[in-house]
Amino acid sequence: MAGNIALPLQEFIASLESTSLPKILQVCSGVYFQGSIYEISGSEVCFSTGDLIKVIGIELQSVSCEDVTNNEKFELPITHTGLFKVVPEQMPYTSVEEMLSLRPVGLDDSLPFTFTSHSKMTFGSLKLGAGKALTVLSIEKHDGEEDLVRCHVKRQTEASAEVCIPLSSRGEFSECESEECYTLKEIMASPCLRSRRFRFVKTTKCERILILSPVYQVQAIMNLRKNVLRFPSSLEVDVVDVTDVCKDANFVTPLNLTEVLSQPDESFPVVAEILEEPESRSFFKCAWLPGLVKSTNLILHKKGTTPMVLMSSLKGRKTQQYFLVSLQYGGRFRRRPREFNSVYEVYVASTQTHNLTVSVTRNCEEVEEEGLPGLKPDDEEEDEDDEKEEKDKQEEAKEEVLLPLYMQGHFVEVLGENKKYKLCDLGKEFSLPLDVKVVSRDTELETDPLVGFSCLRIEGAMLEPSIQASFPDRPDHCFHLLPQWLSLSVSFTKDALPWPRDQFPKCFTEKVSAMTDTFFYEFRKKGNSDEAPPPRPPKRDMSSSNLVKKKSKSTKKSSKAKKNKDKSVLTEKLNDLTLNHKKRPPAPLPPVNVESDHDYETVDETLVAVVKTAQENVMFY
Repeated sequence: MAGNIALPLQEFIASLESTSLPKILQVCSGVYFQGSIYEISGSEVCFSTGDLIKVIGIELQSVSCEDVTNNEKFELPITHTGLFKVVPEQMPYTSVEEMLSLRPVGLDDSLPFTFTSHSKMTFGSLKLGAGKALTVLSIEKHDGEEDLVRCHVKRQTEASAEVCIPLSSRGEFSECESEECYTLKEIMASPCLRSRRFRFVKTTKCERILILSPVYQVQAIMNLRKNVLRFPSSLEVDVVDVTDVCKDANFVTPLNLTEVLSQPDESFPVVAEILEEPESRSFFKCAWLPGLVKSTNLILHKKGTTPMVLMSSLKGRKTQQYFLVSLQYGGRFRRRPREFNSVYEVYVASTQTHNLTVSVTRNCEEVEEEGLPGLKPDDEEEDEDDEKEEKDKQEEAKEEVLLPLYMQGHFVEVLGENKKYKLCDLGKEFSLPLDVKVVSRDTELETDPLVGFSCLRIEGAMLEPSIQASFPDRPDHCFHLLPQWLSLSVSFTKDALPWPRDQFPKCFTEKVSAMTDTFFYEFRKKGNSDEAPPPRPPKRDMSSSNLVKKKSKSTKKSSKAKKNKDKSVLTEKLNDLTLNHKKRPPAPLPPVNVESDHDYETVDETLVAVVKTAQENVMFY
């Protein structure tokens, strides 16, 4: 470490550029002399004096703010939307050139800016008193002559003037506060701005003078630890840069699967150790997934690109299933007719399938007002002797029908052949999506998960970068690791392969992988095109003819309701009757306004008629 300067970790990390990584640091004496242990997000990080740390990545997380008046510290997220102004330096500059060279941003970007001189200045016939403000407009450069600073100055008479000051002019100069405002992201992106002091703009704390320092999340590895360490750069540890003298230090190099793909072909096959296992939310439902745990070894046989298709089972009583199938799958398929629920779906399929033919399977009544023709299902031909005659009649009966795209219906694709296909041939001859059924299993598979489904839909095809891998206890049973869909960190080891040298085993690679519905939705999002939505049907015609139909329907409904009401009244009367009564109850007293016996008898006869009618109904039911 001789000759190297020890710096606080935060200061050293802030001075780094991502392009300069990796850097090897050595922990030296500081606040934690014998050693330091930090509990960070549930992960213990321990640094002892003399430890070597290899920094492999930095990511800006927040900004540490220190109040210079009371040394109070607090942090702001890098996404903080407040603005800051540069606080002018208290110490004056000794020359114009020094002042310009220490601008917080590039000179061209910071113009114009204003400064003052602590003493009188004379330029030809123009004399400027102490404290007079000068605004720098530009730098005048001439070959063979000294550079001049062109400034704007306001005189006491309010008349403005311009003056050129030699860049080498000496004296005591102070910059004035600029109206320029900056965000935290802008300040952290500029080394010059990071060296200045700031204050808030338009807040109650605007008088506080702050020193702003970036806080990074540091990703590093250590010479005796295999996992990737993540810790904030604000840890109070002093470090020394020993990159040049420790180039040969033995560090475990963690690789994600994308980085494994970038390794040379000569690196395979290799035994790799899992440093970080996949996250719990996985896209895979395979039998090998639970085996990918930390500190477990894997054999990485080779890398390459694997053509695959995504299949799904039909929605039904059972949960929908999804499979990622290699084109090396050896089973045979037959096409299955597709079903469509609208003319628009038929149209979309027709743009992807040459000479698409469909049949109507349900009645569609004609709605003349909306331009919807009537459709009937095709008649089934039961008499084989008359088959030819029926076909001739159908040929004569052919007519062209124009169907609106918004029309609903039920159509089934008519297939003109019953051929068996390999999976690789289906993609060549037909466009996707395509409905198929497995009619002969892949004999190389112990159990073929695609057999038994009445219909499978090939949703899409993909060409996936992949790594062929296996576990050491079954090195010949391989599976595909897909870097795009699997997060895994490994390190190459020097362990021997579990087979004799130059006698590679014959490997069987998994051809069908069960996937989650999350994978299906992510796949659809990635391949989702900007297709136009189905056409919206026109508003229903509210013409008089339709109103008449609706009125007739409502009349029928009201008539039926009246009958039901009469029936309910009769039922209530029956409920009040008892079949065990031998004598009917006496007639009620005549009303007050009844003046004659004739009126009383009329009322009584009416009641008898009602009761007789009720009794007849009881006997009938």
